[in-house]
Amino acid sequence: MATAPLRLPVPMPAAGVDAYNREKELALAYDPRRSENYRRYLMFKRTGEVLDFLPVKLDIENVSRCNFRCTMCQVSDWKKGQRAGDMPLDAFKRLLDEQYGAIEVKLQGMGEPLLQRDDFFKMIEYARRTHIWTRTTTNASLLHFRENYRKLIDADPNEVQISIDGADKEVFEKIRRGSRFDVVSKNCRLINDYCDAKSVTRTKMWVVVQKDNRHQFKDFVDLALRLGFRSLCFSLTLTGWGQDKWQKQNDEAGAGDSVPMDACFELVERGARLGVDVAFWDIGSKFNTRSPSGLCNWPFERAYVSSDLRVVPCCMIANPEALDLGDAADFAHTWNGEAYQTFRRAHLDGNIPKPCMACYETQGDAGGVKTG
Repeated sequence: MATAPLRLPVPMPAAGVDAYNREKELALAYDPRRSENYRRYLMFKRTGEVLDFLPVKLDIENVSRCNFRCTMCQVSDWKKGQRAGDMPLDAFKRLLDEQYGAIEVKLQGMGEPLLQRDDFFKMIEYARRTHIWTRTTTNASLLHFRENYRKLIDADPNEVQISIDGADKEVFEKIRRGSRFDVVSKNCRLINDYCDAKSVTRTKMWVVVQKDNRHQFKDFVDLALRLGFRSLCFSLTLTGWGQDKWQKQNDEAGAGDSVPMDACFELVERGARLGVDVAFWDIGSKFNTRSPSGLCNWPFERAYVSSDLRVVPCCMIANPEALDLGDAADFAHTWNGEAYQTFRRAHLDGNIPKPCMACYETQGDAGGVKTG
């Protein structure tokens, strides 16, 4: 009898699936509009471009600027590492108030969110007051400044992902240009020790596997343990941000395809022995046009809002200069506006927009999904 192939563990909430589900129930119970919106979302079969519900998940970019110039990141192209101004706190609150359907928010985009200082923590607190599951990502360079590690955890995010793309100073600082490995390492211990003192689990170490760090593959589990992490995720995909230049550059820099499966399982086993949950994230060949369920879920349930209040299809593009779907200040209209309808119809018809094609299988099956 044939056995099913082994599958690598995929990322789970740092605090656990049960914690996520409990918060989801609280979020749905908080506002009857939210629960009704979610019911309509569950009923939708991806058969049309007009949706009778608001997005259930949002990526909200509070700042589009960064103090690093990472080799694989489009921020490196931006003048002084900034594309636009920060999202005002009032605009963030107004967006969440209008988007009552959201049960989950990722509060970070193309930049280092802690650069916004206390308004960033206020944004987390505002989302959490209605039980929205809120996660963020940081490069950890500023956690020691003004005790940001305390402020961040005290704001009560559900998950904090920390990017660690090198297991030693040389590799880390080569990839994450402008960084200091010793400062980031100390700051990881600060936030993880503070979580332990508060008896909460909030952080996850996130590694983007690439040619420059592939030889350290086995070292990252030990580093995670040393820095106090209980969860570690390896990303096997480098995005091209919907741009030809970056797709070519990051295809050449990526190494996910060359990581042996047995080496991945060895890391999972080593992590289990050391008390570190090891998982893998890979978008390679994830989507297809053979059926509605094979399509990317972003056009039908989720959106990315940039710091200058433009609506972008997803976090893999994360730049309105690559693909802009409209004004987030009037999100309810934009969500079913002409640009969004055209974007969804392109997916349904199998005419995948060029910035999205890297996330789909080879378009040999193009021709539209079977919706009847």
